[in-house]
Amino acid sequence: MTNVICKAIQEQKAIEFTYDGHHRKIEPYCHGRSKKGKESLRGYQIAGESNSRQVPFWRLFTVAKMGNLTLTEETFNGNRPQYNPNDKGLSPIHCNF
Repeated sequence: MTNVICKAIQEQKAIEFTYDGHHRKIEPYCHGRSKKGKESLRGYQIAGESNSRQVPFWRLFTVAKMGNLTLTEETFNGNRPQYNPNDKGLSPIHCNF
């Protein structure tokens, strides 16, 4: 999954996946290891559902919990407020925008 996530970040393409039983569409921004030691993705959820019901919104996703990951053809400009490419919640960072 790391290759698909990093490709999506580099090409600025949205991804879709299931997470906690919900379909999600995300603009991926930063992929790395969380402080808890889990492979994670920082992304901006633009569509789908979430437990909090807040969409759109920034989220941190655990990669192991992502199912049916798909790279879409939908591009984004990467200009979201509050994005920090030096995400302190992820270290090391594998790829970012």
